[in-house]
Amino acid sequence: MNRKDYQGEVTHKILEDENKILIDFEKLRKVAQSPDPVVPVVVQDAVSHEVLILAYANEKALRYTLESGIATFWSTSRHELWIKGKTSGDELHMVEVRVNCEQNSLLYLVKMKGKGSCHVKDASGQTRFGCYYRRIKENGLEFIK
Repeated sequence: MNRKDYQGEVTHKILEDENKILIDFEKLRKVAQSPDPVVPVVVQDAVSHEVLILAYANEKALRYTLESGIATFWSTSRHELWIKGKTSGDELHMVEVRVNCEQNSLLYLVKMKGKGSCHVKDASGQTRFGCYYRRIKENGLEFIK
C-alpha cells in the first residue's frame, strides 16, 4: 500500500507508529524540487555498523559537521540546519565522514551520546535506536525493535 491508496490524511502518528505500509515514493522528487542543493547521507553506528538514519546535507551542514564533530543535516522540509540532538540531547558524535566514489553521497560513522538516534519514541517513551525499526511482513509492517 502506498500513500495514494490510503484514504484520509496521513499523519506522523500513522507513518511512525503503526503497521500500515505508506512508502513516500515522491520523496526524491520533492528533494529535487527543493531550492537547497543536497546529497544523501547514510548514518551508521561506528561500533555495530547498524544503519541509523538516511538524511541529506548541503555544504553548510557538512561544514558544521566537520567543525563541530556533531552529525548535522539539512532539513529538506524546514530548509534549515538540523543539528542532531540539539533539542533531544541524542547527539551523534562524528567518528568519520566518508564520500562515495562519485562524490554524490556521504556516510557518517557516529557514536551515539544518548540511547537512540531516531526522533520517534517507542511505547515506553524511549528514543528508538535507529529509524529502521520495522520490516515489511505480508501486507503490513512488523516492529523489530
